[in-house]
Amino acid sequence: MGRATQEARQAETSRPVQIIGRLGMSGYGVVHLVVAWLAAQVAFGGGGEADQKGAVSAIAAQPFGEVLLWILAVALLGFGLWQLLAAAAGYQWMQDEKKRLRRRLGVAGRGVVVLGLAAYAIKLTVSGGGSSGNQGEQDATATLLGLPAGQALVVAVAVVILIAAGVIAYRGASRKFLEDLELTKLPPKTGHIVELLGIVGYIAKGVAYGVIGVLTAIAAITADPSQTGGLDKALHTLAGQPFGVVLLVAVALGFAAFGVYCFGDARCRRM
Repeated sequence: MGRATQEARQAETSRPVQIIGRLGMSGYGVVHLVVAWLAAQVAFGGGGEADQKGAVSAIAAQPFGEVLLWILAVALLGFGLWQLLAAAAGYQWMQDEKKRLRRRLGVAGRGVVVLGLAAYAIKLTVSGGGSSGNQGEQDATATLLGLPAGQALVVAVAVVILIAAGVIAYRGASRKFLEDLELTKLPPKTGHIVELLGIVGYIAKGVAYGVIGVLTAIAAITADPSQTGGLDKALHTLAGQPFGVVLLVAVALGFAAFGVYCFGDARCRRM
């Protein structure tokens, strides 16, 4: 282990970073619970942007929203940095180097996403507004489509999203997420509940992101960036299908399960 890796490992396992990171993961769970609530509103004809940015905006709209937003932003910053430290030097207990590398890449991706959410929360506290997630996706797709071989590039993005969605769902169905946990740290009889919540939550997230991948592929095939979108558009697309309300309620429950799972994960994640 090199000096830089050693220092990252010491930082990751230090008590202050562990406390901040675990509290931050609980904050990440809160975001998913709010997404679940927004998705349920979409299922029954309500408004609001049903994605992670929409969840942060919904928190900002509550009484003392600015204070709550700053707390959430600090928590998410801590969690994101904790994930990046884990990506640099974590998972030392894994003997298989390729497997360790895959897990590090996974937490690096999550760390980047979480830091993006933290930045968005800070932006809301400073400026009081933010852009639509769907609009951002559509602008990015339009830019790609305007490049040489643009349709092929967007198809490639769709394939990456679909692969990522499959990995997320598989991680839940196969219980792979349990490798990162020490369930013995939880109170008696709660380990099985956390396991069940993780299975349901990961599969639901995989399904939702799979719809995003399909929408991106449609945008590539039709060369129409308005067809693409983020999680909010994916959930609205589900709502428009036969039995859409049932599907959307199921996904909302899955996101709620993942949100609660995050609290258990924060308590018993391996160092």
